[in-house]
Amino acid sequence: MTETTDPRALIDSSRPHTARIWNYWTGGKDYYPVDREAGDRIRELHPGIGDYARADRLFLGRAVRHLAQDAGIRQFLDVGTGLPSADNTHEVAQRIAPESRVVYVDNDPLVLTHARALLVGTPEGRTDYLDADLRDVDAILAAAAKTLDLDRPVGLMLLGVVIFVEDDEQSYAVVRRLLDALAPGSHLVLSHTVRHPDMPDVDAAVAFWNENGTPKLTQRTPEAVTRYFDGLELLEPGVVSCSRWRPDAGAPAGEVAMYGGVGRKP
Repeated sequence: MTETTDPRALIDSSRPHTARIWNYWTGGKDYYPVDREAGDRIRELHPGIGDYARADRLFLGRAVRHLAQDAGIRQFLDVGTGLPSADNTHEVAQRIAPESRVVYVDNDPLVLTHARALLVGTPEGRTDYLDADLRDVDAILAAAAKTLDLDRPVGLMLLGVVIFVEDDEQSYAVVRRLLDALAPGSHLVLSHTVRHPDMPDVDAAVAFWNENGTPKLTQRTPEAVTRYFDGLELLEPGVVSCSRWRPDAGAPAGEVAMYGGVGRKP
């Protein structure tokens, strides 16, 4: 990323943005009044939205902990990072294995501003940040290869990001191209907002967002989300509500409209 442009000059505070609203829902402070207003309106339409934002974040922590602790993964490519908060990927991984290397990818200027300041890893490991769009697969892989050894297993983190690729086949192709470049033993961790007959209020919230916010998002069925794991060894319990993927003892495990799973590349 060149330093010729101050990313703060690119921030549009006149329209709500998903990364900032997500930060608001999860208790952060990096948002504008327009984000809070939109977030409150969405919460009126879908009162459980804050629960699934938190569930997705906790899912990230449990998945990274599994990869670092049980699967021996020491490299992570986290695409669609979002605004830094507690227990980011590098913090969870490097707490277990300080030598872990993490490359974050996002294309939001506010995320970039905070990433430079906050995403600092251990001396033994390395943490880098790339300004790129999920669809720029070649650019992502070329830049990630400067920090990660792509001939060794990588944890590919795609939490709440493929929802921004509207075309189904393009979204599957992007995920497949990323996985094809990674070594056997790599893992995919993916979460996605779902369309579910038992959660009609989610549809209303998504419709409101797509009329008022940026970037627009796409819902998919749980079955369509499972398709992202085709060709992988899908870990138990499969693609489920993020709150129900190997929950910690005593943690709430109510159904949320964000589904996720973890799969291993054979």
